[in-house]
Amino acid sequence: MIHYFPVITRGEIILRTFPEIVCLSFIASTSCKLAANLVNCMKVEVTCSENDLQDILNYLINCQLNFITMELNKYSRTITQDESLPAAQAMLYAIGMDENDLKKAQVGIVSTGFQGNPCNMHLNDLASEVKKEVDIQEDLYGLIFHTIGVSDGITNGTEGMKYSLPSREIIADSIETVVSAQFYDAVIPIVGCDKNMPGAMIALGRLNRPAILMYGGTVKKGRWQNRDLNIVTAFEAYGERAAGKISDFDYKGIIKHSIPGAGACGGMYTANSIASAIECMGMSLPYTSSNPALGGHKQKESKLMGKAIKVVLERDIKPRDIMTRKAIENAITLIMALGGSTNVVIHLLAMARSVDVELSIDDFQDISNRTPYLADLKPSGKYLMEDLHEAGGIPAVMKLLLKENLLDGNCLTVTGKTVGENLEGIHDLGKGQSIIHPVHNPIKKNGHIQILYGNLAEQGAVAKITGKEGELFSGPARVFEDEHSASEGISTIVKRGEVIVIRNNGPRGAPGMPEMLKPTGAVIGAGLGKDVALITDGRFSGGSHGFVVGHITPEAYDGGLIGLIRDGDIITIDITRNRIDADLTEKEIEDRRKDWQPLFTKPLTGILKKYRNSVSSASNGCVTDEFE
Repeated sequence: MIHYFPVITRGEIILRTFPEIVCLSFIASTSCKLAANLVNCMKVEVTCSENDLQDILNYLINCQLNFITMELNKYSRTITQDESLPAAQAMLYAIGMDENDLKKAQVGIVSTGFQGNPCNMHLNDLASEVKKEVDIQEDLYGLIFHTIGVSDGITNGTEGMKYSLPSREIIADSIETVVSAQFYDAVIPIVGCDKNMPGAMIALGRLNRPAILMYGGTVKKGRWQNRDLNIVTAFEAYGERAAGKISDFDYKGIIKHSIPGAGACGGMYTANSIASAIECMGMSLPYTSSNPALGGHKQKESKLMGKAIKVVLERDIKPRDIMTRKAIENAITLIMALGGSTNVVIHLLAMARSVDVELSIDDFQDISNRTPYLADLKPSGKYLMEDLHEAGGIPAVMKLLLKENLLDGNCLTVTGKTVGENLEGIHDLGKGQSIIHPVHNPIKKNGHIQILYGNLAEQGAVAKITGKEGELFSGPARVFEDEHSASEGISTIVKRGEVIVIRNNGPRGAPGMPEMLKPTGAVIGAGLGKDVALITDGRFSGGSHGFVVGHITPEAYDGGLIGLIRDGDIITIDITRNRIDADLTEKEIEDRRKDWQPLFTKPLTGILKKYRNSVSSASNGCVTDEFE
């Protein structure tokens, strides 16, 4: 199908005509920028400097418009319509395409489904449903391919966790590779677990082709002994049993019943946090982040994907049109209101870099300072994403934030409409719900994510402070060289009032920056959540809570002060001043640095060796494509 767009022949003005709306963009040789919407060709809204406005409008009125054609298959036609590539076309005939199919736009449907993880176990089925809906659309042909996943829930607390964050880069690289090599015109990633989503989004940013991300949805809550359960309940049960708070029978019962089926971990943990951020950013359809994995909602959503991807293709809406600075700020604002995972920091930094948007850890602090923490969601709260879905879902929360002028409603989304337009028909949060507090009565007047600096974090650190932990902690260090020894030490030698230090777990030191959910789970399970702090150059699961500080940069492996700390050193974490410091003089630090050597680790091979040699710091998003 050929779509016609009037185009001005002089200057750099392109006027694209669509059924409902005409979108116009203009960049002159000067720094002038014009953005205009002509609805039904009757109304003009213009933003530009006053000096240029009249000249531009006169030019638009008087210029002669010619017509050019634009085809939806502008990438795939490279191989399907070139007579000099008969072997390529023969390969496509072999997979079942016919001559008419070769004229269609090809939509790459990438599934991160695999059997070994409940977050992803149902995604291949969703991919098949999405392909059916894509193929129904005139001029579209869906082609399924696959990429990897790593289960954070399974690998947490093991050596396997070192592969979790590197898997984000493998996912991004593999999607970019397939879509580029196969010349797909559009992309629909279908994702579930934590690193699937940012990995897919990084790829979409690099590719900058029409795309919509589909989230596999949250898991239902488990149930045991009249108690609601989720994955973090299982982690914390270990500490509860070690402290003698639960029996072996209940311990086993919790493990068996925590996760009743398919779907990502149920609280405002990393998967649900990233899915919510992407929806708020505009790169997925409304409700995708709060629709449960089971119960029919995802099947209904998959039926929308064919028409939805055709919209972004016809309008040539690309990720960089959507993932603007304002859109990313919207996403951060939502995460602050929801109490989302600290992992959002490194993932949004990496996504922003993929679309060349300037973003730093300090921007998270600025947004945290002006955004109230509203959501009583686990891990530190009471409710799960399933409960929020029943109360109205993420769109209802976004509508509340928009009403309070905390979101920018003018950002474009994959629906072809703005955030504000998407939310016009959305119902408010359910009456009587207690999950989302009103803005005038927040859980905390500002965000839970705090960016700290000090002699322990000269390049920054990320704290997760909901208000329940207090805002000041000072105490002697209890140092562990790895997560395993820390998990054992928490139940044996750690004392109330101490600051647990887990080092050599950074992006380069581990390598792979593993999550510290097992140690934080042990702390909470042992009843020490309000009596100890935990700091690390590693990171935390979205399920972690307590007085915790991660992403300490520079990390121990790179000579950061965290690598020089000794048992008994006084460490002070002051959230009111956004500081984290060790009570050491400059001379003491320099004397220790003279004797310091990186912790010996076994020789690396393969992906972990590549990762150590290419990864940036946590404060720069742990990206792997910014080396010379």
